[in-house]
Amino acid sequence: MTVRLRPHHLLCILTYVGRGYSPAFTDNMNAIIGRLTDGETIEITGGPDDICAPLLKGPEPHCHRDSVTTRDRAAAHDTSVLLALTIEPGTRLTLDGTRIRNLRRAFATSRIRSACGGCEWNDLCGSVSASGFAGADL
Repeated sequence: MTVRLRPHHLLCILTYVGRGYSPAFTDNMNAIIGRLTDGETIEITGGPDDICAPLLKGPEPHCHRDSVTTRDRAAAHDTSVLLALTIEPGTRLTLDGTRIRNLRRAFATSRIRSACGGCEWNDLCGSVSASGFAGADL
């Protein structure tokens, strides 16, 4: 199987520590992190993805907002440069230990965090990063 992720979720998974918007969201994210840990391939999407699924059932899900699309563009650019791989809809990749370490190192130094401005989780992600990703599930 393949995990469908929008570009900015490549950043979110780096600092996920079991907290989310709702119990359904957290359960879903735990399952996705488990799949990624098991080596499933990621396919980049151009909109709502497997992580967004529980949020799409509510009224006016933020997954469709312009700010989220802007966040995706910034994350796609930053991660493309870092990984030397074009991150766009249809791109497939796996996250091995080396890629995760490189992404985390770049995240910790803010090299790939231009997408994080204005995100409600920015402070939490910053503290997880500052702790050396202690407690991160991936």
